[in-house]
Amino acid sequence: MEVAASLDSWLHDRSRRRRAKKALWLSIGLTALLYVIPLGGFVAYPLMLFSTLVHELGHGLTALLMGGSFERMAIFSDGSGVATHGGLGSDAAVARALISAGGLVGPAIVAALAFAVARTGRLSRVALAVAAAFFAVMMALFIRNVFGLVFTGLVAAGLGWTAWRRSADTAQVVLVFLAIQMSLSVFSRSDYLFVSEAHTGAGVMPSDTAHMAAALGGTYWLWGLACGAFSVLVLGLGVWAFSRAIESR
Repeated sequence: MEVAASLDSWLHDRSRRRRAKKALWLSIGLTALLYVIPLGGFVAYPLMLFSTLVHELGHGLTALLMGGSFERMAIFSDGSGVATHGGLGSDAAVARALISAGGLVGPAIVAALAFAVARTGRLSRVALAVAAAFFAVMMALFIRNVFGLVFTGLVAAGLGWTAWRRSADTAQVVLVFLAIQMSLSVFSRSDYLFVSEAHTGAGVMPSDTAHMAAALGGTYWLWGLACGAFSVLVLGLGVWAFSRAIESR
């Protein structure tokens, strides 16, 4: 009996390792293809909007963590977005800088958590269900323009449908794919990093890195390099930890 149980466990773990590796490499391959196939930009358009959604939520939720308020946000059809916060005093320069950074590096931090739970299909389904509920709540509380409401509603519905109606293998691929997109989201729009002004659906305003430079000193491109390097580091560590966890089973 013990030998049979050990053999069954080995076969089960081997199958899980194979599925997890498939999820990782399929996600990386799909991401790479979007940048080389014809019309890849059209296919990647929803992913750009998703990165904007997570980016703006990173600003708003960081504002709450800093003791401020998250008032509203909007997502525009050109891929830009705006999050409005308040409740901070005029002397809260560091807090304001962290709020600006929250939109840039927050998605990478969430991606690291996604890599951690994507090691099994069951946990991946749970994570997608939680994410669906989270986006639905954020939509109800903070998003105030029609396009943003429609897109966020579709994201919540899609994640919920994947979690409850699709297989655990599919959920795992989707979660790893989204983790990779969030890790790279800081690069999806150049005005997130290396320019002093951001052109959004609400008008032209200082970029996030320009806000960081004004609060902490230095230049906007230096803070852009720092945030970009952090995101790449998180992606590398996430893939490495995910792979190590698979091999250790």
